Amino acid sequence: MPVDLIGGRVTTPGSAQADRIATVPNALSVLRLLGVPLFLWLLLGPQADLLAIVVLMVSGFTDWADGWLARRLNQQSSLGTLLDPAADRLYILATLFGFSVRDIIPWWLAAVIVGRDLILAAVLALLRRYGYAPLPVHYLGKAATFNLLYAFPLLLIGDGDGTLSAVVRPIAWAFTIWGTVLYLWSGGLYVLQALRLIMAARGTARLVQNP
Repeated sequence: MPVDLIGGRVTTPGSAQADRIATVPNALSVLRLLGVPLFLWLLLGPQADLLAIVVLMVSGFTDWADGWLARRLNQQSSLGTLLDPAADRLYILATLFGFSVRDIIPWWLAAVIVGRDLILAAVLALLRRYGYAPLPVHYLGKAATFNLLYAFPLLLIGDGDGTLSAVVRPIAWAFTIWGTVLYLWSGGLYVLQALRLIMAARGTARLVQNP
């Protein structure tokens, strides 16, 4: 069984378990993906913030549930390892875009988080060039996503003018700051892991060329 650099187990590519598609965790991930355009429309169209918050809360719950069910039901799959982080990133990107348009968060904060994802996309392309699959999601990345997905509905609530908004606003920004820090930290760890693999691959290639 392959082991990643953090020590976690990875599903073996090509195995029956890895190739499964019709699983409960995958269904939840697809449901989360379908909620992204709905959330963005609620946020920017009718600005139905309460319904948008409900969509975010459901997304946060299913983000936890699909991972828990995958382990509980032994339904880990290659598709699931792609769908879960894809749904996370789409929700984060959609929310950052919508919040920036509505001036709930500054544009520079959105740019920092999006810039991290662009760097990781370039690193992922480099990994594939050397024959590596995407690395498993680090627990810090999951913690960052947890903080951000919980910060977003609180930021919406804190965008108002009432007493509740005033109470929630500092809590929302605490989640946002912690989530952003962890998001950048996990991205840095991902880059370091990738560089180690790439350097090892280059070293092996040199040995083959110059035995």
